[in-house]
Amino acid sequence: MDNLTGKLTVNINPSIYLKDPTSSDLGKKIIRKSIDLIDELGFEQFTFKKLAKAIHSTEASVYRYFQNKQQVLAYLTSWYWGWQEYRLMLALLNVEDPHERLCRAIRIVTEEIEEDSRFLQVNEVKLNRIVRTESGKTYFQKNIDETNKQGVFTNYKDLVHSIATIITEIKPNYKYPHMLMSTVIEGVHHQRYFAEHLPRLTDVIEGEDAVFEFCMDMILKTIE
Repeated sequence: MDNLTGKLTVNINPSIYLKDPTSSDLGKKIIRKSIDLIDELGFEQFTFKKLAKAIHSTEASVYRYFQNKQQVLAYLTSWYWGWQEYRLMLALLNVEDPHERLCRAIRIVTEEIEEDSRFLQVNEVKLNRIVRTESGKTYFQKNIDETNKQGVFTNYKDLVHSIATIITEIKPNYKYPHMLMSTVIEGVHHQRYFAEHLPRLTDVIEGEDAVFEFCMDMILKTIE
């Protein structure tokens, strides 16, 4: 996360794009409309032809920024995890107690997302829905090892590691902190999706953020 001359940017591995979309108004428009279209249509129905029409430009202009639509999805998910890491950093600032740090961290990765006015090119609410339903397509694929070597998942790994480190502060001899946190984060996607579309697969409790409470309960009982 950079904060130079008052401008906040989420760091994205350059291997994910051909040209940095934050470097121009057109690039930012590509990001905004990609989020809109993937959220509205789903990743399978999303095409550069539809994107070009939505931004009143050409497919060739889109290809100057991204090689294919898989690269767009990788960029969006990487941005999301980098943004979450930034939110985590702010939430933990000057908090010394590891139990409070853990509680705040789990709140960050489980709570319902609201738009962040500091990043106008991104609708974080829509992007959160995309991450829940489409992010698996970035790593459940044949070229996963090569994609991983390119650093596509660095921001996600960093977020998991940051929270796993808090777990080891509380329980130094716990052997599976990264496994626990990646399981929790992926499980949150499922539970939020179930609550919205398949409520009999989860527990929706009026007046309670059941996803947060469940995750905290599971983590604390697992590491105690």
